[in-house]
Amino acid sequence: MVDLHPFANHLPVKIRFGEGVAMSIVDVVNELGATKVFLMVDEGIEQFNDEAAKVISHLENCSLSVIRFNKPAGEPTFAMVDDATRALAESGASALIALGGGSVIDTAKAARLCAQQACTFAAFIEHRPAYREPDLALVAIPTSAGTGSEVSGGAVVSNPEAGTKNGIANATMRAQYALVDPLLTHSMPAAMTANTGIDAIAQAIAGMVASCRTPIGDAIALEAIAMMTPAIVAAQRNPNDRQARAAMSCGSMMAGLTMNVSDCSAEHSLGQAIGGLTHAPHGLTIGLVLAETLDRERAHVAAQLERVANAMGAPVDGTSDGSRAVRAVKQLLCDLEFPVLRDVKITEADLDTLTDLALADYFITMAPAPWSKEEVRNCFAQALLLERR
Repeated sequence: MVDLHPFANHLPVKIRFGEGVAMSIVDVVNELGATKVFLMVDEGIEQFNDEAAKVISHLENCSLSVIRFNKPAGEPTFAMVDDATRALAESGASALIALGGGSVIDTAKAARLCAQQACTFAAFIEHRPAYREPDLALVAIPTSAGTGSEVSGGAVVSNPEAGTKNGIANATMRAQYALVDPLLTHSMPAAMTANTGIDAIAQAIAGMVASCRTPIGDAIALEAIAMMTPAIVAAQRNPNDRQARAAMSCGSMMAGLTMNVSDCSAEHSLGQAIGGLTHAPHGLTIGLVLAETLDRERAHVAAQLERVANAMGAPVDGTSDGSRAVRAVKQLLCDLEFPVLRDVKITEADLDTLTDLALADYFITMAPAPWSKEEVRNCFAQALLLERR
């Protein structure tokens, strides 16, 4: 019998999913009653994503007034958010469209927030004024299958000078619409497919083990895990595998919902510590320590990880301690030929710094049991022992 505790969930994002659904963007904007839109995209997106180019052309050739903002490559930084905030504030737009990877959508969410508050991102982080209902609708159209930012209320922004990643989250930050079109993800190269996909799987698993998990989150997470486990390797090996791409797009969106119903956990704190120090891509950093963090967590949530193992299709082997899930994750990383911690130039000398950064991060507070400094350092040390998958 499950021991149920009180919980509350509110996920008001309107989702449209399916091949070609991004071309309904004009209908969505008209439904919002907007006549001028601020379009934020990955810089040069038309050069590497033909489907995105079609969506942009369709939008620009309709009767709407479109103001385009090109986000530079890389994960969001304070400077990127501030540039986008100024452009958005000056645009006079009545709707905001974010077309791109999770970094574009995160930038758009942060810029909308700062434009409404008339502040820089650094000022928002320092003073933390109250979140308000947005005065501008946001339509998120992801071109990657990873963070689930199109349905989440969070954004992560890096401060390269300080070597930190700063996460903010609130229900008011969510997009009003998410148009999840698998065709937009076919252009992702193999490494990005693996990185973003592992981040999505990690989010779904985290939703199963976080201390604030709920039955609703469990249900969404288990379906997302079952959907993505076989699909991620297939999508990496064949970028035009339509079934695999659709499963990853849907699964990553569901993982984003899971994160909002529940939360991420220690794997994100340890991963973000690596990202803050090395500036490596977010999904890559999560995968570098995912198995190691789950190996620690299984002492506290073995039953939950047994359910994860079942969803991943791990064969029953007589154990019941959550180790099947850890082995299944390790096998998945091996199948993907995923990098190891040494590949991002981490050395023994970095472990104390990484440990301090991880312990200062919010997500580790959502772990099923408090982490000690020794446990965090040991987790990094175990990951550093690997020479290859």
